[in-house]
Amino acid sequence: MQLHQSDTSVITAQQPRKTSIEGLVVGVDIGGTNLRLALADKAGTIVGRWSSSTVGIRDPQEIVRMICQGVEALLSTNGSSRCDMLAIAVGAPGITDTDRGIVLATSYLMGWKDVPLRDLLEAELGVPAFVDNDVNMAAFGEHAAGSARGVDNFVFLAIGTGVGAGIILNGEPFRGEGWIAGEIGYMLVPGTSVALAEAGKPGALEEIVGGEGIQSHWQTIWSEGGTALAKDATATQIFDEALAGNPLAQAVLGLASRTLAYSIYNISLVLNCPLFVLGGSVGLHPVFVDATRAVLKEKNERVQPRLVPSSLGAEAQLNGAIFQAIAIARKPKRGSLKETQEPTLR
Repeated sequence: MQLHQSDTSVITAQQPRKTSIEGLVVGVDIGGTNLRLALADKAGTIVGRWSSSTVGIRDPQEIVRMICQGVEALLSTNGSSRCDMLAIAVGAPGITDTDRGIVLATSYLMGWKDVPLRDLLEAELGVPAFVDNDVNMAAFGEHAAGSARGVDNFVFLAIGTGVGAGIILNGEPFRGEGWIAGEIGYMLVPGTSVALAEAGKPGALEEIVGGEGIQSHWQTIWSEGGTALAKDATATQIFDEALAGNPLAQAVLGLASRTLAYSIYNISLVLNCPLFVLGGSVGLHPVFVDATRAVLKEKNERVQPRLVPSSLGAEAQLNGAIFQAIAIARKPKRGSLKETQEPTLR
């Protein structure tokens, strides 16, 4: 069933039913162009979805208002109320201090800086909230219910417009001292500038592997007589053309897959993770996965990480957020005596 809530938002729900006995949680994925919410029970079963466009919206307060709007719509459609809601978890597209729930910085699409998102949500919704980087949320999702289920040491690589990584070590997220572990888009790679990337600009690895970087490379070698594909083709369209045998597209694919494979190889030397999961609109393209695997197989057999596509796809972030919301719902409230005596990792 689909009910149009406004010109820009859509709610999708399974058969409405009241689930207040067990309680409900909300997972949120904030994107530069879309906001997505999922309502789930404590077993992780999704009972409703809501989405809305975020194009042109940069104000954090407006995003919080939209999240609250989505929560109310989902609860109403499910025949539930705020009293049934136990917790909310949010994936944000940027560097996030999970201890304080502050989004330190986001991409140019949002432009946030030091936004206390957790406190804003808790003040509005009256339930515990958890906020993390969206790629970390996707890694949680793959670990809980996707391609990395049962694997406690792996790296999730999100390759879309840009490039990022979610790192899970010994079953726990590794975020680094300044919360920037996994910002691999800024890795230095041969053939690119070694100058410090400007704020909002792609890093060196992103210039080769990210969706916009792949488009830029295509545009530099494109010729009207060399392909029927448009000069402004997307990365996935270029990969489709490579699969069809076009030499220009194959050259773009070759550089991107080789560079990504080298990056994976180097990361595996440092972390010794046996598994890398590829996600994102670009990373999930089958020809990109296969080409990257082929390059990895040429390397040292002692360092041969397994490379697999995400089994959750675009659902990885929401699954991870739901998983984290359930975990938060099971914890004592911050500041309680039990929490003081038995500290737990967020």
